Amino acid sequence: MKVLDLQCSAQHQFEGWFASEDDFQGQLARGLVECPMCGDTAVAKKLSAPRLNLGAAQPQPVTHAVMTTPDARLQAAWLKMVRHVLANTEDVGERFTEEARKIHYGESEERGIRGQATPEQTQSLLEEGIGVLPLPIPKALKEPLQ
Repeated sequence: MKVLDLQCSAQHQFEGWFASEDDFQGQLARGLVECPMCGDTAVAKKLSAPRLNLGAAQPQPVTHAVMTTPDARLQAAWLKMVRHVLANTEDVGERFTEEARKIHYGESEERGIRGQATPEQTQSLLEEGIGVLPLPIPKALKEPLQ
C-alpha cells in the first residue's frame, strides 16, 4: 500500500492510499482522484519522505516548519460548519433564488434554505438586499456513505 500526500489546485492537502504508483497514476488520469474538501480533480503529489523501519533506532525529534498551506484544523472546522448547514437547512435545489425571494418578501415562512444559484442569480439577490452565502459542498457530503 502506498500512502501519498496530495494537494489540489486550491491548496487543500489530503492523503491518498493506493496499491501502487501505477494505480495512483491510472486513477489520476481517469479523474478519479479528487479533493475531499472541494471536489477538485487537479491533484498533485506533494514531496514526502517514505517511512523506513530499520530496527530499534531512536526516533528523530519532529521539527515544524512554517508553511503557507491551509491549516488542517481550519479545514476540519470548515467541514464541521458545512455539516451543520446541511443538517439545519432545507434543500430547495434549483428553486433557491425563487424561494429566497419569497422568504425575504414574507410570501413564505422564514427558514434556513440551501440550493443552487448561478453567480448572476446570486448577485441579483444581493442587490435586492437578500443575504446569501455561496458555500461549496464537498461531493462526499452530498451523498450517503457506503
